[in-house]
Amino acid sequence: MPIAQDQLDLIVTALGTGSVVPYLGPGLLNGVPEAPVPATPEALAALMTAKVSVPHKIRKRLTQAAQFIENFKHRKSVVLLMNEAFTPQAQVSTLHRLIARSHAPLVVDSWYDDTLLAAMAAENAQRELGQIQGLSQSEHFGTWTGAYDASGALAPAVPPEWRTLVYKPIGGHHPAGNYLVSDSDYVEVLTEIDIQTPIPAEVQALRSGRHFLFLGCRFNDQLTRSFARQIMKRSSDRHWAVLPDVPTRMEARFLEEQDITRLDMSLDDFATRLAAEVLA
Repeated sequence: MPIAQDQLDLIVTALGTGSVVPYLGPGLLNGVPEAPVPATPEALAALMTAKVSVPHKIRKRLTQAAQFIENFKHRKSVVLLMNEAFTPQAQVSTLHRLIARSHAPLVVDSWYDDTLLAAMAAENAQRELGQIQGLSQSEHFGTWTGAYDASGALAPAVPPEWRTLVYKPIGGHHPAGNYLVSDSDYVEVLTEIDIQTPIPAEVQALRSGRHFLFLGCRFNDQLTRSFARQIMKRSSDRHWAVLPDVPTRMEARFLEEQDITRLDMSLDDFATRLAAEVLA
């Protein structure tokens, strides 16, 4: 069923007023021709386990494979593999550009690639922006997040002049190779996320009362549901998710629980229609 015009109008208005938080998942890379970086957890697991031998039963399970490598090689081996996977720069898609041009006060980017940051740099040359990344407790014990300015320099605090904040809750490649990827990484965060400890105060403030727009996200995994649920906490009661695939039972339950309207269309079609409205 095509997206209803009234829903698109609401999204366009929310983007224009800064009242929507784009929440990007790895599926956004599906709109990039021949993306040189992995676009699914399964693809990332395959890339890592092609270079390091792990037991067959966990070869397709990203967090377990990463944990095995961390245990029997070293944490540095995990970081090296992740850096190799995400060093190539993917082409910026139409949706990446539209999100960058929207000047949304907060964008959540829940994958490790640098594509959104590249779009932000190209579209917001004169705009103050920065990012906050989730940090692994195995490398930064007691510190949950790190903030970086547009140049990649570590920021001791989020300055008030930042007009756009990119929040990468599971870390990212640029600038420091911070990754939450192994079982132990997630156990540490999930132990505290219900009481919001790992979520920066700046993100908690910016999400308040705002809508979320999920692009390239699936909720068929407990990890993705847990992160989305806690990041959305205390936001508005109206959200959207572009989800062309038929939701699983758990996904459908999550969408209903979180007041997320499913937009049954491809990301390419959504990008085309959104561009027609935004750039008209």
